[in-house]
Amino acid sequence: MDKPHENPVDAYWMPFTANRQFKKAPRLLARAEGMHYWTPEGRQILDGVAGLWCVNAGHARPKIVQAIQEQAAEMDFAPPFQMGHPKAFELAERLVQLTPAGLDKVFYTNSGSESVETALKMALAYHRVRGEGQRTRLIGRERGYHGVNFGGISVGGMVANRKMFGSLLAGVDHIRHTHDPARNAFSVGQPAHGAELADDLERLCALHDPSTIAAVIVEPVAGSTGVLIPPQGYLQRLREICDKHGILLIFDEVITGFGRTGTPFAAQRFNVTPDLMTVAKGISNGCVPMGAVFAKGSIYDTFMNGPEHLIEFFHGYTYSAHPLACAAALGTLDTYADEGLLTRAAELEGYFADALHALRGLPNVIDVRNIGLVGGIELAPLPGEPAKRAFSVFLDCWEQGLLIRTTGDTIALSPPLIVSKAQIDEIVGTIATALKRAA
Repeated sequence: MDKPHENPVDAYWMPFTANRQFKKAPRLLARAEGMHYWTPEGRQILDGVAGLWCVNAGHARPKIVQAIQEQAAEMDFAPPFQMGHPKAFELAERLVQLTPAGLDKVFYTNSGSESVETALKMALAYHRVRGEGQRTRLIGRERGYHGVNFGGISVGGMVANRKMFGSLLAGVDHIRHTHDPARNAFSVGQPAHGAELADDLERLCALHDPSTIAAVIVEPVAGSTGVLIPPQGYLQRLREICDKHGILLIFDEVITGFGRTGTPFAAQRFNVTPDLMTVAKGISNGCVPMGAVFAKGSIYDTFMNGPEHLIEFFHGYTYSAHPLACAAALGTLDTYADEGLLTRAAELEGYFADALHALRGLPNVIDVRNIGLVGGIELAPLPGEPAKRAFSVFLDCWEQGLLIRTTGDTIALSPPLIVSKAQIDEIVGTIATALKRAA
């Protein structure tokens, strides 16, 4: 038997982490409440990223905690295949009250990655069931992030997430990303330029023949690649092209869902309704892993044919609609409703934008992007050392008692929706100090 590791953090291979750097100086979190974490030593850390884009209602909220505790004592697990439990149906009814009109069916998953895989499979199967089985091609977007399973990294467009894993799914292509700092740097809210970038989908339709394309998947606001805001008219144009060619439009709202942009979903903020919509993170406030796909009723109805005793869609997960996850999600929705959190980002957006854009002119800040309560601060990279400058700012902020997130040389912010104006000032002030030190 192998002896225990001398270093107590050695056994854990950490995800999306510079493991060697971390294990030399671990950053540990031991407790959380409201807007803050605490380290094992008792140092308070202001949460500037809602955990990982997910703790939208803040930490340790009483209704959510109580719901999980009570459910664990009542029923720990219920099989989701050919069986159900009441909270799964109650939650679905409450969720579709929040979605754009028409997105009225809910399929449960356990993560954003699983939600994406589910939506892609739904799209492919939908066309096959309706007699257009030749529609097998999936279209993503450069710099897109759709989780880390094979379908998600295939339609995704973040190079580092793809390059180690071979050829991925066949029959996938990508439209251009929308990042255009030459025309749109320091835009407040939606950039004015770039709606025409949606026409890149027409290029792929001409190349592949639109009758072979099943679906297009995009994030309404691209998060993990560095907060890319859609240009004015861009999403509307994508919707028009998809309708023209009979292509399903999938919105990945794993990050933007549940209030992040000032409306329950970004689809409502931009007034564009997709055919399928993936969610996770904020659905359960990050307390118990959970995701979902919202589908148009017409898509669901297309599957409901053949003998009634046969399974219509051969897909699902052991933990779909897990009782603890459903309880956490119901407690989360109660908390959102009690405090108006699904629209609070709209109330704070102007203040948040002013605070972020005040960083313009500080050393190495080359762009600031914002919408709702999500922001991106792009830094000039150190020559020959991409991502190192932003990472040094991340470490400095941690030492100052602030948790931020970096992706490449962009600082991403997505504070819990309970954030106060004073805490916004604290977040931005701490970053400003770190930027000056990193110059």
